[in-house]
Amino acid sequence: MLQDSLAGLDLFMVSLSVSDSAVRPKVTAVLDGEQGLGIDECAQVSRRLARRIDEAYGEEASYTLEVTSPGADQPLTNPRQYVRHAGRTLSLKMTDSTEKTGTLESSDADGIQLAEIVKEKNKKKTLPAAFIPYADIQEAKVVISFK
Repeated sequence: MLQDSLAGLDLFMVSLSVSDSAVRPKVTAVLDGEQGLGIDECAQVSRRLARRIDEAYGEEASYTLEVTSPGADQPLTNPRQYVRHAGRTLSLKMTDSTEKTGTLESSDADGIQLAEIVKEKNKKKTLPAAFIPYADIQEAKVVISFK
């Protein structure tokens, strides 16, 4: 149903959840796009999705619908999210419990190229970009800086 609502738009689903409330469940669709997601796209998908829910469950169905984009503090959970963050600094928690910080050079279907920043004798040094498979990344967040 959600995929149909995204037809013709350059967007993809990050997550979809429905609350446990029997009285008025909340449907939350978190979307993103390689060029980001604006309010107009959220409104368009919201209208399409509401229409599909009404067709499937009747107009009397009681629910709250929220269509949104991931917040700046939210981790990247879909490989497609990495594309638009090329050139930005990422903070990674790895599956082996280590952490890495570095500049995202590029990404593809299998993983990312990260130029890791390491501290060496009170100085920061940037290592050449290395490939990191998505399977090795437990959590990735964009480091927000105000320069």
